[in-house]
Amino acid sequence: MDDFSGKLAVVTGGGTGMGRELCIALAGAGCDVAMCDVSEENMRETQSLCEAEDLTISCHICDVADEAQVIAFRDAVIQAHETEHINLLFNNAGIGGGGGFVDGERDEWERTFAVCWYGVYFCSRAFVPLLVASDDGYLVNTSSVNGFWASIGPGVPHTAYSAAKFAVKGFSEAMINDLRVSAPHVKVAVVMPGHIGTSIALNTSKVLGKSTALEMSAEEVDIARKRMISLGLPVDNLPDDDIRRAMHQRGVDFRDKAPCTAARAAEIILDGVKNDCWRILVGEDAHAIDAMVRADPESAYDAAFMERIYDAGHFGGLTSAVGAQKKG
Repeated sequence: MDDFSGKLAVVTGGGTGMGRELCIALAGAGCDVAMCDVSEENMRETQSLCEAEDLTISCHICDVADEAQVIAFRDAVIQAHETEHINLLFNNAGIGGGGGFVDGERDEWERTFAVCWYGVYFCSRAFVPLLVASDDGYLVNTSSVNGFWASIGPGVPHTAYSAAKFAVKGFSEAMINDLRVSAPHVKVAVVMPGHIGTSIALNTSKVLGKSTALEMSAEEVDIARKRMISLGLPVDNLPDDDIRRAMHQRGVDFRDKAPCTAARAAEIILDGVKNDCWRILVGEDAHAIDAMVRADPESAYDAAFMERIYDAGHFGGLTSAVGAQKKG
């Protein structure tokens, strides 16, 4: 699919981040877009940023972890775009959270897993028949570097997100042969971004129904402090409000100081689709970590492995806000 003009794309999580940039880029290429998100305000902003002359850019409230809402979303897309087929499905929506399986909140774990995995599954169940009904289709599922490396470093549990992203990767790879057998005109790609400048760290709390970093309770601050100490950060005597500000600043830094912007990520993803790729790594850090894991999988979860990632210039700076608070 080397031309998006005249096509119809469905994008989940279109309100912010890579989802927003995919919508903007697709509309700029002459593609009609149907997006969903849990925030109508964010979607309307995305819609306003799309160059949509003579195009239909529709917005639909949908929690992708709820199959009934996904089915309603599909039916609304069919009605809004007066179609019985789509050409592209970008299963992009996702949240963080759900770090600890052994010592963590089960509800948060299952909510994170549901959005990141069942969102892909439910949307694929709903929309793949519409891809099959087209002359030319592409299923594009967003996994992560955490789909082949289940860590963000020693001392920090990261199980729900990683398990979900591994599932997305496995599902996508399995769909290669499935589609070749049953619908050879439909392709599939799995997207594995590294650190991309999105608001996922800031938005996750809202989706999980939890307080934001600046609103953390004393108990939540204590948990955050213990995690920081386990990472070797000297925060024992920091006031609670400094911990709150540091955690908030980490989310801001994750968005604003990333080595790859969401717009650049969208460009890489769409270039991958145009070039008929099934495996799309996004960002130099994703390429580097992929190569390192493949070269030495046995040490992938050792502390020294993370040090090698830092030494290579990747994933650094995410704790800089804490250091700044300490110096202050």
